[in-house]
Amino acid sequence: MRVAHPHQFRFLTIVTNRFLSSLSKPRRPSLLPQTLAMASDDLSSLPPADDEKYGFQRPEMFTIKLAGTVDAYDRHVFLCYKSPEAWPARVEGSESDPLPKFLSSAFKARKNDISVKTKLTVCEGREGTDFADGDVLIFPDMIKYRGLKESDVDSFVDDVIVNGKAWASGAQEVLTGSHVFVCAHGSRDRRCGVCGPVLIDKFIEEAELRGMKDKVFVSPCSHIGGHKYAGNLIIYSPGADGMITGHWYGYVAPDDVPELLDEHIGKGQIIERLWRGQMGVSTEEIEKANEHKVPNGESEKLKDQKLPNGEDSKKSEEKPQENFAGCCQGANGVSCCRDGSLEQTSGIEEKKQKETTEATSGKKDGLACKLTSCIGKWEQSDILAAVAVVGAVATVGVAVYSFHRRSG
Repeated sequence: MRVAHPHQFRFLTIVTNRFLSSLSKPRRPSLLPQTLAMASDDLSSLPPADDEKYGFQRPEMFTIKLAGTVDAYDRHVFLCYKSPEAWPARVEGSESDPLPKFLSSAFKARKNDISVKTKLTVCEGREGTDFADGDVLIFPDMIKYRGLKESDVDSFVDDVIVNGKAWASGAQEVLTGSHVFVCAHGSRDRRCGVCGPVLIDKFIEEAELRGMKDKVFVSPCSHIGGHKYAGNLIIYSPGADGMITGHWYGYVAPDDVPELLDEHIGKGQIIERLWRGQMGVSTEEIEKANEHKVPNGESEKLKDQKLPNGEDSKKSEEKPQENFAGCCQGANGVSCCRDGSLEQTSGIEEKKQKETTEATSGKKDGLACKLTSCIGKWEQSDILAAVAVVGAVATVGVAVYSFHRRSG
């Protein structure tokens, strides 16, 4: 029998040890280039160039008018499915993710039967949490169904989406509190992949500081339209009247989060400088109402907010500030928000119009009186003249008659 050389034993030992060592080390998942800056990344770990190009310091911030950038809709359906790191660019059309694809296809196939304008978006699903894979959330109905499967999609769409009934195959649960959905779809657009996770962390942090952890639920979501407005988010929250509607915000930065929690969620006040639109209101209605709104990036809290173009607060204070009189959110997303400045302006205009009408009416009445007086005077003078003429003729007649009588 041939005995192996000692050097051969040494070589085999080294190879074996390296192989075993490689098995014991945790393997890092392979990432595509476009997934390197997704929801798991934090701005602190990104190079400054990424923040300037994709983050909250990018030059395009506040360069586009926000209000009117939301398409009209009346119902929003969220499918909880995996995490942003796992979402492909077109999660609703991915061959490797059958559930989102099946649900999206069923929506499209029944679009002519769906009487309510409905949006479909994917949000994060995590096992063991309130929103697990396959759960479906419906706003403004504030309804949740658990565990939708590919085989259930058709019956779910037919019962709930088309006919507006409870799903026969699933138990209906009621959602409570306020729900914030932040676009963190990094594989679709890197701006949302950079801005979204930072905003999510900030919302969670600030909500905990305010004791709102059990009242405010924050979830990353897929593409909602307008990545150029990142940070993009939607808030579904009850208004002063208890009705639920969805408000969209763009160009949101971490410093805006406390104001959104305190003013929008806490008091039902819209943050106009960041507002894109809302559920149940058409673009035309938003643009019409926006004619008197605060421009993008400007705030009434000038001392605490940085203006978009580097202008100081003193310059802005010189301009008259428009007064927002509050918002009550109505049914089906219809808002009865009223602008205080509009009411004041309307009152002034009505007063001016009334004064003008009265003045015009007075002038007309005065002219009529003058004309009547003139006519009256004219008629009186004519009568006197006629009487004088008649008197003169009568005098002449009497004189002639007397002359002829004496002559005869």
